[in-house]
Amino acid sequence: MMTEVYPNIFKNEIPLPKNPLRAINSYIILSESRNLIIDTGFNTPECQAELMSGLEKLNVDLNKTDLFITHMHADHSGLAPVLKKFGVPTIYFSQVDGELLNQTSQRDTFYISLNRILGFEDDNSASFGKEFGTRQTKPLEFTPLSEGNQLVLGDYCLEVVDIPGHTPGHIGLYERNHKLFFCGDHILDEITPNITFWGFEQDILATYFTSLKKVYEYEIDYLFTAHRKILKDHQKRIIEIQNHHDIRLKEILNILQDGRKTPGKIAASMHWDLSHKSWDDFPHPQKWFASGEALSHLEHLVYIGLVDRIEEGRTFTYGLK
Repeated sequence: MMTEVYPNIFKNEIPLPKNPLRAINSYIILSESRNLIIDTGFNTPECQAELMSGLEKLNVDLNKTDLFITHMHADHSGLAPVLKKFGVPTIYFSQVDGELLNQTSQRDTFYISLNRILGFEDDNSASFGKEFGTRQTKPLEFTPLSEGNQLVLGDYCLEVVDIPGHTPGHIGLYERNHKLFFCGDHILDEITPNITFWGFEQDILATYFTSLKKVYEYEIDYLFTAHRKILKDHQKRIIEIQNHHDIRLKEILNILQDGRKTPGKIAASMHWDLSHKSWDDFPHPQKWFASGEALSHLEHLVYIGLVDRIEEGRTFTYGLK
């Protein structure tokens, strides 16, 4: 469904069939000289049909339309190769997430290792990791952007903002004069962005908190999110998200009072706002997301000195210090 959400800025709500996210908001900014698409949807026939239908309704000339990808997850980047094939000249990405998207073999190795860290028995189920990025027959050619770069489209001057956390290289676009922010999955209404584990060498949850504080200081009238509703009070929502993570951290500390556990076992004991009656009923992708989020919180607790991590053979367990 196509809606004009601000002068010459349109939201194309693309359904994501059989996905709890339901839909992705792909944005199109029009100007006389150039246009910009922000995020795409999965590389599926259903998403492609909806994306292209919206562009056709606006009579968008893809040869003078660039693509901006907020981060590497497949619901945002999946149709980038298709748009490139149809004439989009430039695909903008952060250097970090663009490289993550293209490192298919390294990604697979990471997912297999993560499956073991989470405490899942079947390493082959790491194939679910494909959901984090689109399988490429060849690397996606992209133009890297970073903090402070600008994209000018008509009356809009869009500044690139680094907002890592949801992914290591997540970026957004801020229009200072109109007080607009295209934030991808950095901040969402109704649901909280998944903050998962990205390696022992970083406290990704602390990184996310820093990015939230950064955006909190911005003057924003319209926060154009990638899922659910457009937000008009970003500071209120940021406080809600921070409180959510504080509750998560306390919940994990309470669970660990019963003794050491794997991240998967800890996730199974946590509360999740899903319709399934028990952990055993969760589809594997949802178990994977939940356990990855539990692990990012566990690692934050390790970094701040409240929890320790022990590797015993192929198993990682966490316990109170």
